Amino acid sequence: MIIAPLAALALAVATLNPEFEAFRRDFRDDAIAAGIHPEIYDIEMATVEPLPVVLKRDANQPEFVRPIWEYLDSAVSDRRVADGRKAYLESRDTLEMISNSYGVDPGVIAAIWGLESNYGRILGTNDILSALSTLGYQGRRQTFGRRELIAALKILQEGYATRDQLKGSWAGAMGQTQFIPTTYLAYAVDQNNDGRRDLWGDLEDVFASTANYLDEAGWRTGEPWGIEVTLPNDFDYAAADGTKVAVVDWIRAGVKGARVALPDAVDLDTPAKLLLPAGARGPAFLTFKNFDVIKRYNNATSYALGVSLLSERIKGSEEGLVADWPRDDRPLSRSEREALQARLAELGYNPGGIDGVIGPNTRRALRSWQKAQGLPADGYPSAAMLALLLEA
Repeated sequence: MIIAPLAALALAVATLNPEFEAFRRDFRDDAIAAGIHPEIYDIEMATVEPLPVVLKRDANQPEFVRPIWEYLDSAVSDRRVADGRKAYLESRDTLEMISNSYGVDPGVIAAIWGLESNYGRILGTNDILSALSTLGYQGRRQTFGRRELIAALKILQEGYATRDQLKGSWAGAMGQTQFIPTTYLAYAVDQNNDGRRDLWGDLEDVFASTANYLDEAGWRTGEPWGIEVTLPNDFDYAAADGTKVAVVDWIRAGVKGARVALPDAVDLDTPAKLLLPAGARGPAFLTFKNFDVIKRYNNATSYALGVSLLSERIKGSEEGLVADWPRDDRPLSRSEREALQARLAELGYNPGGIDGVIGPNTRRALRSWQKAQGLPADGYPSAAMLALLLEA
């Protein structure tokens, strides 16, 4: 009674998209080898379909393509802060109980909750299996998509969730704090011992799972994520290369807290790195281990900064940043980033490849060129810097 309708549906999809059907057919062997029962695969995968929106969103993630100030305008908007304070008060007992159990800042848990699902209001509507199948058969994240698809099938096979619950983001994240399937299997917690690790409707499980993930990633209880700082006029911006040194050494280099004295904010032996998310013209931060832990949740600097700043506002801070963002600047397009890398290579500064990805090698090369020109060596690839490079 089941096989005939599913076979008919699969045939219809194959007619519409033979490449996708070939993926579904060939991936069956990989899934079974990974422990998925054949009947589970056949039933659940018969109804998946490619989602064009997934590939479109994958190429345009807002954390990576929008100017950081525009991202933060949304992430730490007045509305999100107000909603966060209300949600925090309503769930304060649960948040503080989880914080006491795992040692993780309750404001950070709440901020992740806010950014990932608008405090549980928006969990996503994409079918997780379809989204992961789309990533698995086409595009730049096939390894990720296939791994997470097997994990999602395991979740269904073990009865941890129903197919109706497996709705979420275009990237396969699900629940109120948007765990991808492998993260769910590894870190989700049944905090109230009701037999389910419910990230969809049980806030104890939602908050505990999030705290458990951060704790396992190395969260340091009582240590801040970071602090906004000011830099002296003669500061060597090449120091903002990701190297961690003790706070006391940053103080010796003339770094000061923008609002709070550094000795009052953190132990002076704490390792810290200097973050200049918009180059020398924007705000500067010293960040500590917990900022790196937040980036384990989402590796975008803008996301981690959004969580960090939102957590402070949710807990009652009314203070914004001291320094202004360079809002007259704009992010480079992919072709412009490739042009910047190509010009650096032409001038003898190795950017590590011409791929449009501004990674450590490109920033290092740009810093070297900036330093040779007597410019602030912040490694920030602005439109103005590209113009100077092309004129050189």
